[in-house]
Amino acid sequence: MHTADEELSIPKAIVTSRVARLRLLTGLLQGVILYALYLSLKEKAWPATNGYLFSPLTMIFVFVPILFISALGHLNARRMWIWMIVAAVICVVMGVYDIWRIGYVDSNDLFGVNGVRRTPSTLVLLFVTGGFYIAHALVLAAAADDKRIARYPTYFETAWKLIIQIKFSILFVAVLWLILWLGATLFMLVKVNFLRKLMEQSWFVIPVITFAFSTALHITDVRPGIVRGIRSLLLVLMSWLLPITALIVGGFLLTLPFTGLEPLWATRHATSVLLGASATLVILINAAFQGGEVGKEVARVLRISARLACVLLLPMTLIAIYSLTLRVQQYGWSHDRVIAAACLLVATCYASGYLWAALERGVWLARIAAVNVLASFLILATLLALFTPVADPARISVANQLARLQSGQVSADKFDFEYLRFEGARYGDRALKAFKEKAEGPDAAVISKRATAALEKKNRWSRQNPDANSQSRGANITVWPEGQTLPEAFLKQDWGDGGRSYLLPDCLKLQDSKCNGYILDLNGDGKTEILLKNVQDYGQLVVFAQQTDGSWKPAGTMTGNAGCKEVAEALAAGRFRSTTPLFQDLEVAGQRLHVQPWPSDQLKCNALSGTN
Repeated sequence: MHTADEELSIPKAIVTSRVARLRLLTGLLQGVILYALYLSLKEKAWPATNGYLFSPLTMIFVFVPILFISALGHLNARRMWIWMIVAAVICVVMGVYDIWRIGYVDSNDLFGVNGVRRTPSTLVLLFVTGGFYIAHALVLAAAADDKRIARYPTYFETAWKLIIQIKFSILFVAVLWLILWLGATLFMLVKVNFLRKLMEQSWFVIPVITFAFSTALHITDVRPGIVRGIRSLLLVLMSWLLPITALIVGGFLLTLPFTGLEPLWATRHATSVLLGASATLVILINAAFQGGEVGKEVARVLRISARLACVLLLPMTLIAIYSLTLRVQQYGWSHDRVIAAACLLVATCYASGYLWAALERGVWLARIAAVNVLASFLILATLLALFTPVADPARISVANQLARLQSGQVSADKFDFEYLRFEGARYGDRALKAFKEKAEGPDAAVISKRATAALEKKNRWSRQNPDANSQSRGANITVWPEGQTLPEAFLKQDWGDGGRSYLLPDCLKLQDSKCNGYILDLNGDGKTEILLKNVQDYGQLVVFAQQTDGSWKPAGTMTGNAGCKEVAEALAAGRFRSTTPLFQDLEVAGQRLHVQPWPSDQLKCNALSGTN
């Protein structure tokens, strides 16, 4: 007679000594091959000289050996090789497309050669990892039940077993490395440094990591009872976080009619926060639901909390959709907003499906099982679309931004050409090259000039603007109070010399940068001082004082909330007064030490922003 737990568990892997040897050998070979790839990357030798070859090879030998190790003993030979070939094809398609879409990189970068990137992007590696985890769980569960669509308890067991195996394998590798470091430190006490030097060698580090990871995967696979026990304890603990989470989210939604949505939009990251809260609810609901067979055993407070959380998901998702819609209407699509939209598509599937489950009477959230399986396939389809031309965020966002420019929704002088250069991938680079040759149409000269400057930049932080002169400074510095003008000597002075010139506001050095300037007498000596700050909310408020020879020099910087909107408006209107410092300055060894008020004692205010 079998217990319910035994009937619902996945059949144990057929783990023979041959399977164990294959797993460990695979881990070792993976390390050797990855080291060879790393060496070619470091030496800029073949195959790293060809990004279209190197990137898919890297992805194949990072992911496929791990899938192979995990599948050994669970899949028959036919299913095994079909799945490995499919996984390799996915790596090739995504790796090649990722290199093609990235386009130009700095040739001095380790990851680029001759202006072409060689390694897959971090974003692709991150999302492909999640996609392979979901797909592998679906494949193993289907094989366990010998069906194309497995029973939900099988999916549940497989997915949680995999995630626990992965986490404990990573922990195993980390602890191993800690022990090796401890050993190296011990030997160093007696002036023996061979182990420390060994740990600095990539030919040792990479194979050791992959071999240790494969060892941990094997050990956790042959001890399913331990994994199941850890999973059960983890889920029980997580499920008891659900009542307080549902209470917090419910309280948040109840406050919105009284506070309105404006404070939410002012954060500029409302969509990501709402998505994070929704994802937390989904995880905790599933921690309580588990495989769907424990409904009667779950405490009443958890059953009520889970049903409430299922209802709360939909309004949270709808608010997030509204938030993203407002942002897109105001600034158009960007790379991050396209990814957020893809996440909201999945979130809508969960929210509507879980509401459907919550409204069912007589059973406790039984429909969640079908929703979770459907959502898994939707996630895989969404990931495949995002990292192929179908829904590439760069392609969509660049097309949208170009349409906004052409329709006049955004003017040429405010258009973000650097976005096309550094986040638009090949699509943005292609648009910039077309803009560079633009000779006709509205603002053609401005568009061509700014596109050319963007193409010349090696990274987003490099400066390609021409040096400022007296004319550009006069045009780019808005002087307050209105009607005042800056001294001619101040505008003509060369501000490029000196070891601290990087602290100066950009408008003194670059033609296309703007500042606010305030003319006032700071110390009551009858002489004028000038306060200067970048219009964009970065850099400090710099004080300039006139010298006896008529020249100007930076005398100091003003700390405090100089970037606040209220402060800028009050300075422009002349609403300020001189006051004595809270504490006297100290002069120590020729240095002046000043006491800045504690941040919590400063009034909070709205920050200025010059970004989208």
